[in-house]
Amino acid sequence: MEPNTKTKTEITFEDFKTEVLSDYKLAVTSRECSLLGRREVLTGKAKFGIFGDGKEVPQIAWAKAFKDGDFRSGYYRDQTFMMAIGELTIEQFFAGLYANTDLKEEPMSAGRQMGGHFATHSLDKNGNWKNLTKQKNSSADISPTAGQMPRLLGLAQASKIYRNVKGIDTTKFSKEGNEVAWGTIGNASTSEGLFFETVNAAGVLQVPMIISVWDDEYGISVHAKHQTTKENISEILKGFQRDENNDGYEIFRVNGWNYAELIDTYQRAAQVARKEHVPVMIHVQELTQPQGHSTSGSHERYKDTGRLAWEAEYDCNAQMRQWMIENNISTDEELYTLEKEIKKAVRDGKKAAWSTFINPLKVEKNEAVALLERVSNTSSNGVFITKLKNDLAVIDEPLRKDILSATRKALRYVVSEQSNEKVELQHWINNYIETIQTKYSSYLHSQSNKKATNQTEVSPTYATDAEEVDGRVILRNNFETIFSKYPEALVFGEDAGHIGDVNQGLEGLQEKFGELRISDTGIREATILGQGIGMAMRGLRPIAEIQYLDYILYALQIMSDDLATLQYRTKGRQKAPLIIRTRGHRLEGIWHSGSQMGGVLNLIRGIHVLVPRNMTKAAGFYNTLLESDEPALIVECLNGYRLKEKMPNNIGKFKTPLGVIETIKEGEDITLVSYGSTLRLVEQAAKELQEVGIDAEIIDVQSLLPFDLNHDIVKSVSKTNRLMVIDEDVSGGASAYILDEILNKQNAYQHLDSQPKTLSAQPHRPAYGTDGDYFSKPSVEDIFEAVYNVMHEANPVDFPKLR
Repeated sequence: MEPNTKTKTEITFEDFKTEVLSDYKLAVTSRECSLLGRREVLTGKAKFGIFGDGKEVPQIAWAKAFKDGDFRSGYYRDQTFMMAIGELTIEQFFAGLYANTDLKEEPMSAGRQMGGHFATHSLDKNGNWKNLTKQKNSSADISPTAGQMPRLLGLAQASKIYRNVKGIDTTKFSKEGNEVAWGTIGNASTSEGLFFETVNAAGVLQVPMIISVWDDEYGISVHAKHQTTKENISEILKGFQRDENNDGYEIFRVNGWNYAELIDTYQRAAQVARKEHVPVMIHVQELTQPQGHSTSGSHERYKDTGRLAWEAEYDCNAQMRQWMIENNISTDEELYTLEKEIKKAVRDGKKAAWSTFINPLKVEKNEAVALLERVSNTSSNGVFITKLKNDLAVIDEPLRKDILSATRKALRYVVSEQSNEKVELQHWINNYIETIQTKYSSYLHSQSNKKATNQTEVSPTYATDAEEVDGRVILRNNFETIFSKYPEALVFGEDAGHIGDVNQGLEGLQEKFGELRISDTGIREATILGQGIGMAMRGLRPIAEIQYLDYILYALQIMSDDLATLQYRTKGRQKAPLIIRTRGHRLEGIWHSGSQMGGVLNLIRGIHVLVPRNMTKAAGFYNTLLESDEPALIVECLNGYRLKEKMPNNIGKFKTPLGVIETIKEGEDITLVSYGSTLRLVEQAAKELQEVGIDAEIIDVQSLLPFDLNHDIVKSVSKTNRLMVIDEDVSGGASAYILDEILNKQNAYQHLDSQPKTLSAQPHRPAYGTDGDYFSKPSVEDIFEAVYNVMHEANPVDFPKLR
């Protein structure tokens, strides 16, 4: 369905008529998919529908300006565009609606996202990059409104990097930086902070980015007068318009029902962005939404009869049809015949998609029914199993939930019986779950040979007279080696460039590697993350610096909804190996000493979370990750930059492994588990405990996600028979996560002679000053007394009550 990209001046009138008719056919096809898709939801075959009806014609115009190598970062109204670039068929549209788990049938997400969320494949089945310059690319959509905007910034910035930074192998990723990143957003979602943050950042960076605002005057039921000042987003963004003296945006306005003007506008916008590398905004006005926001409601509830009548007249498909008749491109009769043919083609495509989806489930159901029949014939509870079998048998359109639920319930009726049929049922259920679960749970992380946990450890080595230096010097020298070794690597963040970051870990590197690779940014954490995501999706190796761990909260939505889910929601067909650099732990004051680890651990599954205790360990993590293809968050110890460490002589080569703990001190009486800055307090407490006869073993977790893959902590607990987790996070945060991993996943409970303990912070942010830290987070004395009390309970004679 990909449209002809020739312009009217290059083709004959007959060729032009053919192209216009092809475009109209596509617009009607997309509309019929929307209409029939809604009916599929209302009849129960699909769970939810959100469609692109009313936006067909502008999306066709957009597709004509979209080139191989370009990227889309859009939202759930862009189905016509995806059809126009040849990446969405009728059958695939409905496969998405039915949540078909076969990636061949539903290539957008294998049923993991609801319909309307689109993606192309950047990776082959082995996780290797395809040649992105030879295909039209769509980054995988997310539902949170405006959440696609930060990523768009990075997709556009990649072109600027590829055009201006020498030495990068651009073969699969760029042709001289000529690619444009195209974003789409609804008019109501432009009220989100992420939109404004992205618009401002793109204006500063001057990147080839084009934002289309689909404006139908509503946000679900809420009119534009409640959404946007002056009810007009391009009007209030006039100050961003560039002029001869100032950089900025090129801003276009066009009516969404005017086919000819839309094509002209998109061609001009593309030329400006592609040639001049400047951001562009296209405000597409006077659009409609014929079926309302989604299948959850009807727009007749909030639009008056006048508005509904206007929408019927100015529907973009209706206006295009009228324009074609008025300009002798076609007749009403010819178009009626064409529309009738399209309706049939969409119905046939829908039927084919449904058959492809339901037939395998029917086979699985019949297998289960036959098995239940055999089990019921040999069971004393056959009457109950027969009912389960019969209830399943009459389901004409079964789901896997129906199949597995019936067989698992049947197993309960034969739990005390012995028969071959029972064994067969057990095996069938286990095999079914093993086979089917991966359709829903695979690819949270990379499954390629480059995944982070495949990287082998390389220990730092030292000369006999190794100099002791500030930890930040080790980090700086390691970064210098990284940027020399990897021309595609770059770092950016607040104060990261000119002054070499607030703790001098990047000191002098901007002068050596240039402002594009070692860059300062504005105070805008969400789009710093977005820059990293977009550039990583295009083959670069960005390190996005968030100045302090506290500020991660500004970017947490992007990390959680976009970066963490990317491999999962594309079933391994897109990746963004972004490294997020930040610093935290144990500084004095509410704002730079809070520990958000509990929230982070829960919200960013899919991103590795690494907590090195010193700068050598941190440097090793950077080295490991740059040889892998996965995203990670590294939290450097904020109070560790000036602490002395030995300078390794294999800078840039040593690698800290992920998911591997380190035993800092061996002991016999209790296992103490911690990470980051708190480890130094644990080590001091252990020395003092030794003085009273308590020999503690100290374990540095190093990596929270993944956690102790070799299950080494349980080996320690089996020796000491006691366990304590010490953490500066609040109770129930990271300490609870660590304890769950050790007790429930490693089964350490069976080795315990004492109650496992956690020692965490007070349930508030730490107060300011040294005393604020002492009374807010675990101190050496807190650790000493908590461990001593455990030993007192076990042996009150040798360890009498302390207080």
